[in-house]
Amino acid sequence: MVNADALAGGYVVARQFTRANFIPLKSSLVPSDAASRARKIRPDATVDSLTWLRPVRPWWALIVLVGLLLVSALFSIPPIRDAATMERVAEAELVRSAGYVLLAPLLNVFDLLTLLSVRQHIALLITLFIGYALWWRWRGRVMPPTVTPARRAARVVARVGLALLAVLAVYFGGALLPRPMAAIEVQPNIVAIDFHAHTRFSHDGRPDWTPEDVRTWHRKAGFDAAYVSDHRTFEGARDGWSNNPDLAGQGVSLLPAIEVVWKGEHVNVLDADRMYRGIFNATLRDIDEDALRLASSVAGNEPVLIETLPGDLSRMIPARGPGTMGVRAIELIDGAPRGLGQVRRERARILKLADSLDLALVAGSNHHGWGHTATGWTLMSLPGWRGETPERLAFIIAATIRRGGHGTTRVVERYVADTESGIALPFTVPLVAWGMLRTLSVEERIAWLAWGVALFLLSRLKMLRRRGA
Repeated sequence: MVNADALAGGYVVARQFTRANFIPLKSSLVPSDAASRARKIRPDATVDSLTWLRPVRPWWALIVLVGLLLVSALFSIPPIRDAATMERVAEAELVRSAGYVLLAPLLNVFDLLTLLSVRQHIALLITLFIGYALWWRWRGRVMPPTVTPARRAARVVARVGLALLAVLAVYFGGALLPRPMAAIEVQPNIVAIDFHAHTRFSHDGRPDWTPEDVRTWHRKAGFDAAYVSDHRTFEGARDGWSNNPDLAGQGVSLLPAIEVVWKGEHVNVLDADRMYRGIFNATLRDIDEDALRLASSVAGNEPVLIETLPGDLSRMIPARGPGTMGVRAIELIDGAPRGLGQVRRERARILKLADSLDLALVAGSNHHGWGHTATGWTLMSLPGWRGETPERLAFIIAATIRRGGHGTTRVVERYVADTESGIALPFTVPLVAWGMLRTLSVEERIAWLAWGVALFLLSRLKMLRRRGA
């Protein structure tokens, strides 16, 4: 094909069309200005400057993983810490079983998800959505203009739907799948306690979560005792109590409590069924104030009320000394996402209230049967507790809190980067991931590396098979 151009002198010059200036037309006769957008071609100079990277391109993911593991090891920190002082806990350590270490990459991520607050979960999901959209854009997954609007919308919905299913699968896997747990290990004279746990008898508990499931969960997390504090019922506490070991040191003791409402705030009442059943109304939802005042009038026998989170701290009514009614302890750790968020936002306020009002600090898992990660533990030094009966242990715990107040307990928490507010919130994903890597043990780092190498070899084998075919 030629194109004739008249020039001066009457000559005609024929110009041959080449591939560089020829746009082929499809059978559908799509105009050239409507052709699908091609990837941008980098200048030759840029391509030449990156040529040296080609040999390492298949290795980049493994190289990044190794780099992160090595660098984070230089800034390693303990996986647990004192929730009040943020310092290392000398009398306790976090223990991972061989099964946990073997599955470390998966279980570390599951644990991390359990430790996130509501705001952090939202930041995580938004980041994943933005990252997914950018990944599709970077991969050049642009649909041609010939695709009808209806099909275009269907494809977008399918892509987003598959991504959401993948995220939900990870969340549900962490919440439902049975798996090894990281456990705390303490010195012999220290008892690890959970002051807030639920069974299936709570209206919001997992339907199949029995008191014996509660006992097993707490044993796997390293607890020695747990208070069963269901809503509006003592059934779970009674079932757990009836199957307690003869001595507290022979297994996990499930102790009786109940979660009720007082002055608009949710509080846990220790030993509620055995000693203070008469201070509640008929539905076991609220505290009868006159009955509470009467029960609290006997010094040394006052009901121990624990302020639970999330809650309005301005509405909390503390006890003012022996023979008075009121809150005698407050949660510094609450395992529910909303409770975790409030603690991180108001930690300084909670610590100030506990110090000024002589309140004991405690940890509550607020566990309803979902998930396999303990967010915190309450440690109490009670010499000889292992030789006591569960009934006697419950009495000693309550008496110690009444008598000693602030300073009778130590709250230990799992570490997670605090991105609850401020400029850190949008960067939740990289910050909490970096924090998780810093807390890995040597064995966990080896497991991460082994899984990384295994996945890399599988991907290379798949690629070689594809080329051979």
